[in-house]
Amino acid sequence: MLTNLKVDPEQLPKRVIVCGDPKRAALIAAKLDNHRSIGENREYHSYAGTWKGTEVAVVSHGVGSPGAAVCFEELAKGGVQVIIRVGTAGSYQKEIEPGSLVISSAVVRQDGLTSQLVPPGFPAVANRRVADALVAAAEANEAGLPVAEGITLTLDVFYSGVLEFPHKLYQKAGVLAVEMENSALFVIAALRGMKAGSILAIDGYADADLLASYNPHTDAMAKAIEAEALIALDALVAVS
Repeated sequence: MLTNLKVDPEQLPKRVIVCGDPKRAALIAAKLDNHRSIGENREYHSYAGTWKGTEVAVVSHGVGSPGAAVCFEELAKGGVQVIIRVGTAGSYQKEIEPGSLVISSAVVRQDGLTSQLVPPGFPAVANRRVADALVAAAEANEAGLPVAEGITLTLDVFYSGVLEFPHKLYQKAGVLAVEMENSALFVIAALRGMKAGSILAIDGYADADLLASYNPHTDAMAKAIEAEALIALDALVAVS
C-alpha cells in the first residue's frame, strides 16, 4: 500500500493524469470508461479507468511542490511510467491570454523543494515524447484553443508579501507562465525514471494584483480546463 496515497500498487495503472484539485480529478475521472475510486487520503484522491482502451489513473496532488512531490514519489514507487500534469498558471506574456493553454517544455526552478533534491544547475525538463504527444493532441483537439509551448516557472508564493519577486525579469527572458508544481514533477520524474509532461490552462496574468483580479471560475477557464483534460488523456495513451 502506498503510504500517503492509500492506493494498492496492483490497482494503479502505469499511465497517470495528475492535477491539484480533488474535485477536478473526479471530473476528469468521470470521462473514463469503468472509472472507479482506488484511494483517498487528505488531498490525494485517486481513480482508475480506461481511455480509448488503455488503463489510466487520475490522481490529485494538492497545491504546492512539497505536497505534490509526495504524490509524485509514491506514484513512482507504484510503478507509474508516464505522468502528465493538468494544471493552471498565470501568464507572463501579453499574447498568452486567459483561457488559452501552455505546454511546458522545461521549468525555471524557483521552488524550495527541488533545491533540496538536486544541485542548482540540474534542469527540470519535460520528456520530449510526452511534450510532442501533448502538442499533437492539442492540434487535433476540437476546442481549437490557442496553445503555446515553451519554458514555464515554478514558484512557491501565490500571494506576494513584503519581498518582490522579479517577474519582469522572467517575462523579458521569454518565460511563458508561472505555476507551483511542474518543477517538482519534472525533477522527480527524471530521478525516478518516469516520462513526464504538463499542460496548463491560463487563468490570468502573473503580474496582476491577484487579491483584486484573480478569478479562475470563468466560462473561458472551464472551457480551457475541459480541453486540456481531453488533450492530456489523448497524449497519455499515445506516448510509447
